[in-house]
Amino acid sequence: MSAPQAVTEELLRSMPLPRHQEGEDKDARGRVLLVAGSVEVPGGALLAGLASLRAGAGKLRIATCRSVAVPMAIAVPEARVIGLEETPAGGIAAAEAAGLARRAAEADAVAVGPGMIDAEAAAALTAEMLARSAGSGVPFVLDAAALRALRPGEAPPGFAGRLVLTPHAGEMATLLGTSRDAVLADRLVAARRAAAALQAVVVMKGGCSFIVSPDGRAWSCDRGNVGLATSGSGDTLAGIVAGLLARGAPPVEATLWGVFLHGEAGARLARRQGLVGYLARELLAELPPIMEALAG
Repeated sequence: MSAPQAVTEELLRSMPLPRHQEGEDKDARGRVLLVAGSVEVPGGALLAGLASLRAGAGKLRIATCRSVAVPMAIAVPEARVIGLEETPAGGIAAAEAAGLARRAAEADAVAVGPGMIDAEAAAALTAEMLARSAGSGVPFVLDAAALRALRPGEAPPGFAGRLVLTPHAGEMATLLGTSRDAVLADRLVAARRAAAALQAVVVMKGGCSFIVSPDGRAWSCDRGNVGLATSGSGDTLAGIVAGLLARGAPPVEATLWGVFLHGEAGARLARRQGLVGYLARELLAELPPIMEALAG
């Protein structure tokens, strides 16, 4: 296997994001469906949703637990918020999968997982959504608890090349049916195994993140820093990638851009505020100027 290619400004300029012209409406910039949040962690949905809009998506639907839907709608007035049945543990009930799959068919990108704390319900919900969405052609981003819907080494039917996974080392170990130590021993090999087996674009998150396509091509991005190792940071990454997918970027390119934007936002905050102590929510406002600079 060849060595991973570095994700640089020059590389991204060779794969520009979709351009949006004056006069286009918000539908032309893409629609994101975000299935996320829980009673205890509604902020995961908030961060991922705002990140998708900051990445340029035109419309956002947030599907979350019914008891937090009204506060979420107030906190994110830009979004349409859908209240869903809750589990006793405070997660989204798996029985909502059929309705969510119908809503997914109306979207340009779907993200599932940020802030979902009832892991068993999240896995069942996500698995059923994937099964019902196999023929839709809509790309999905799976993060956090939603990754538990995937069986080790088994690609979801109908999703080859349009699934983006954003695991950390522990989640990668579960995806591969191995140990966390085995993943950390060679993170790039782990990412390549997962991408090939699951036919997905995989982000192996870390200080230097690896991005691997289903055909084995690999990239590395070292723009991140230890400041990104903070609550909510992964939620923002999932939202950024979903927003770029909704705009029309192909899965590999949306993921490369998303990882770079996330890392560069952290780098800019570190230079201004210090390496440790900035917040995941502060990453969001950094995104538009970084995209504008790369488009120039």
